[in-house]
Formats: sequence, structure tokens, C-alpha cells
Amino acid sequence: MNWIDTIAQGVLLGGLYALFAAGLSLVFGIMRLVNLAHGDLIVMGAYLILLVVSVTGINPFLAALIAMPLMFALGWGLQRVVLNRVLGPDILPPLLVTFGLSIVVQNVLLQGFSADSQRVGAGALETASVDLGVVTLGVMPLLTFASAIAVIVCLNWVFYRTSLGRAFRATSDDPVTASLMGIKPQGIFAMATGIAMIVVTIAALYLGMRANFDPTIGPARLIYAFEAVIIGGLGSLWGTLAGGVIIGVAQTLGAAINPEWQILAGHIAFLVVLLIRPRGLFPRAFD
Repeated sequence: MNWIDTIAQGVLLGGLYALFAAGLSLVFGIMRLVNLAHGDLIVMGAYLILLVVSVTGINPFLAALIAMPLMFALGWGLQRVVLNRVLGPDILPPLLVTFGLSIVVQNVLLQGFSADSQRVGAGALETASVDLGVVTLGVMPLLTFASAIAVIVCLNWVFYRTSLGRAFRATSDDPVTASLMGIKPQGIFAMATGIAMIVVTIAALYLGMRANFDPTIGPARLIYAFEAVIIGGLGSLWGTLAGGVIIGVAQTLGAAINPEWQILAGHIAFLVVLLIRPRGLFPRAFD
């Protein structure tokens, strides 16, 4: 068994999980909202990309560019009209609302696309690989990992180098004081969710091209995203990438030992990290 290849494949798989988790980490870091519909929104993004590809016949990457503003608008409107109404010191109302949203999204997708598995065709990219001598890596996993790094770099730049990022951090720290300084927290929250939905669209693009998907797989994507966020530490985007890599490596190592252990190994890695570092590996608030 080539352990180097197994670990390398796990690291690249972690890039996909980091994409799943980045939007969740972003929303939680700003407004302390755990969106239980996050995984279903990723699946919805995959169906939207599939629909654009089916209707227009264009490349999936171009289809994702078309889907991004639509998903941004959906996230902005969802936060502005629904989620802002339930935010507050009690975490239960947002959990209940997003749980209900998850059920609605799943049933809408079932009605619109049936329960059949779908896939976004990526042509030659699906089988293209790069031979590095010691290991052979797929082009698609490499693109996924590179996209995860690019997303995290961009999000960090927005947070720490722009006026919008300063508004995000100020609103996260103290919405009341921020509003006294002319910042409108409700608008800032809506913008954050809109940006998170752009990240969701990128995650949906790679989910659709790398694996089959159906309307019911959203909760499993949410679990992977949630575990990556917790392992990395709440509020740390780079920690989210580390969390995704840990889960990915654990899963590929587990699958190499016994294919039935793949998913279980990722969950065990999550529990081990929690036992050692209950607050995650790199806990940090957006400050």
C-alpha cells in the first residue's frame, strides 16, 4: 500500500470539505448563526449549476459564474427577510428556522428533480491526472484544493483589508455599538450570508463534478462542514482548511485499511480532536 498516495489523496479531499465548511464558518463567525440548511443549500447550488449546464450546454465553471449572483441574491434575501427576524441571544429560533428551511429545500428539490442521482459532467477533467513520480494526483482534486485555498485567502482579505470587513468585525463584536457608528447590522448580516452563498456555489460546483448527488445528501455535507469548523476552531478560516484536511486524511486512511471504515474514521478523528482540544485547534474570533 502506498501510504504517501493515500495521505495525499486525503489532503486533497480535505479541500472539498473545507469548501463545504468555509461558508458555515463565515456565517457563524459574524452572527453566531448555525445554519442547519447549509448542506441542502450546497446541494441546491449543484442542481442550479446542473440546470444551467443542461439548458445552455456551457462549461460547468461558466455555469457556476452564472449561478453565483443568483445564489448571492438568495442568501441576501433569506437573511434579510427571514433569518434576521430570529437572531438574538436565544440560539433555538435560528436552529428551528434553518431546520425547517432544510426540509423545504429537500422537498422542493425532490419535486423538481426527482430522487434520481445526478452529476455535472466535467469532460476530460474527470479523468485527467498529474504524475509526480511518487504519487499521481487527479487534476480535479488539485483544482478543488487550490480553490479552497483561494476562497480562504479572499475571505481573509475581505475581513482584514476592506471597509466591509471592518464592518463585519465591528458588527460581530457589538451590533449595538456598530449601529451607533452608522453601520446597519441587518444589512451587514445579509451581505455576509450572500458572500457565504457564493462560497456555497463554489463548493456545489466541485460536489457536482466529483460525485453523484441527490436531494437528500445535504445533511451529510452539513456534518462534514460542521466537523471541519469545530476541528479547526470557531472563527478561524485557515483552521477550517486544517479541519477539512484532517477529516479527509482520516477517511482515506480508514478506507485504505477497510473500505467500510471510511466515514467512521473521519468521525473518530473529529472526536479525538475534541477530546484533546475541545475548542478546536486554532480557535479565534473575528477581531
